[in-house]
Amino acid sequence: MRRFEQYNLADIAAVIDWTPFFQSWELAGRFPAILTDEVVGESASALWADAQTMLKQIIDEKWLSASAVIGLFPANSINHDDIEIRDPDTGTTLMTWVGLRQQLVKTTKDGQATPDWCLADFIAPKDSGVQDYIGAFAVTGGLGIDPHVARFEAANDDYSAILLKALADRFAEAFAELMHKRVRTEFWGYAHGEALDNDALIDEKYQGIRPAPGYPACPDHTVKRELFTLLDAPGIGMSLTEGYAMLPTAAVSGFYFSHPDSRYFGVGKISKDQVESYAQRRGVSVEQAERDLAPNLGYNA
Repeated sequence: MRRFEQYNLADIAAVIDWTPFFQSWELAGRFPAILTDEVVGESASALWADAQTMLKQIIDEKWLSASAVIGLFPANSINHDDIEIRDPDTGTTLMTWVGLRQQLVKTTKDGQATPDWCLADFIAPKDSGVQDYIGAFAVTGGLGIDPHVARFEAANDDYSAILLKALADRFAEAFAELMHKRVRTEFWGYAHGEALDNDALIDEKYQGIRPAPGYPACPDHTVKRELFTLLDAPGIGMSLTEGYAMLPTAAVSGFYFSHPDSRYFGVGKISKDQVESYAQRRGVSVEQAERDLAPNLGYNA
């Protein structure tokens, strides 16, 4: 396990993907072309100037603090769809990540069916005898934000408050990208010879993925509870609400997969028998599983 506290904000800012920043302000277009766009260029340029001014203040005056925790763990897939994550020292099971298999019907251009992916497919089966690994991470770029937001709101400066929150979100996402790169090239080292520029990183041209609980490939937000325990995320100032939202809100957490064929996908709508199997493997009631997977139910619960 590795912790990083008060990480250099300038290093994080250097890898920010600015396109989602403009999207959060409902300005469509890819950066930097959006700055000269015939339709939104003027608004985008003004926003960009304000963002750069505040970004400099954030870094120079240390308005925010960025912290992260990462871990690499022995892991193997079990029961086809689940991943057993173990203690590197004792070999005891730390958590079993119960998975869901993709249900979207897909065909290739030549009419062939594509695999119904599950994240467990990218981890070696336990009965294969191959010792595989998985990574986990939690990062935040929003520590210390509250008094600054409160200061702006007290002055009725909602624009600056929203701008600060948007920049904190960009810090969190960029920090996740930066830590993933360091994992690939240093700490795990499976891609130690990687040489990608920032555009290639933004376009995810690297080997491996970092799916986050609550996203299409693993839609159950409750996995965050086990993930936070696995990493002791509260130790770097992160916490979860009763609804599994992360605090500070400018935060990202998830898992690292190194398999060269690993990819993102959407599970899609799932049937009652799949929910029943998921509930049994998680050790919860079907009703609980239905609540946790409500957006993905393909039937009326």
